[in-house]
Amino acid sequence: MKILMILTSHDQLGDTGMKTGFWLEEFAAPYYIFQDANAEITLASPKGGLPPLDPKSDDPAAQTEVTQRFKNDPEAQVKLANTLRLEEISAEDYDAVFYPGGHGPLWDLSNNADSIAIIELMYAAGKPVAAVCHAPAVLLHAKSADNKPLIQGKSVTGFSNTEEAAVQLTNIVPFLLEDSLKAKGANYAKIDNWQSYAVTDGNLVTGQNPGSSAATAKAVLELLQENHS
Repeated sequence: MKILMILTSHDQLGDTGMKTGFWLEEFAAPYYIFQDANAEITLASPKGGLPPLDPKSDDPAAQTEVTQRFKNDPEAQVKLANTLRLEEISAEDYDAVFYPGGHGPLWDLSNNADSIAIIELMYAAGKPVAAVCHAPAVLLHAKSADNKPLIQGKSVTGFSNTEEAAVQLTNIVPFLLEDSLKAKGANYAKIDNWQSYAVTDGNLVTGQNPGSSAATAKAVLELLQENHS
């Protein structure tokens, strides 16, 4: 089984002068869940090369067993440093796509034409399309076969307004993810801040926050097992 993971290339947190990027746990937890299931993992990003890491996700308080595993894994670090450019990717080559979050995707992946094309092709083919935390923003401009918003009428989750307020970035982000998902007609659901919560609707899988990364990845594996059973 071949799984494509798409990360952000965006490193500026609005005009604050602060850095952003992808969130380490949201990459590492799914990466090892997929690797331990013997998946072949391909990493890609809009610009290719090393995606920017959100420095806050590297704080000691944000470390988990999987982030430590990544830091002790030179092979994974080399792979991350050499992501393919999104325009080089053919959706047909993969069985599933997974988007780790961090605030970066709000800026560069929500309206990236290559990313949207991959999502639309894979979704139409019945392949799992998954995103966690801020990464469900990648679904906002994707369309279904009938040219309606892909997430219209679908059950989804993603980083909530209360979580954005808790990290004090409500007025910095280009849009609030919860509001934007609802505006596209999605059936948005959430649980308490920072609790693990993943939602599967057909072949669409979304997770609410960093702590939902593992649950979201496991849901993808379940769908892949169903597809191949």
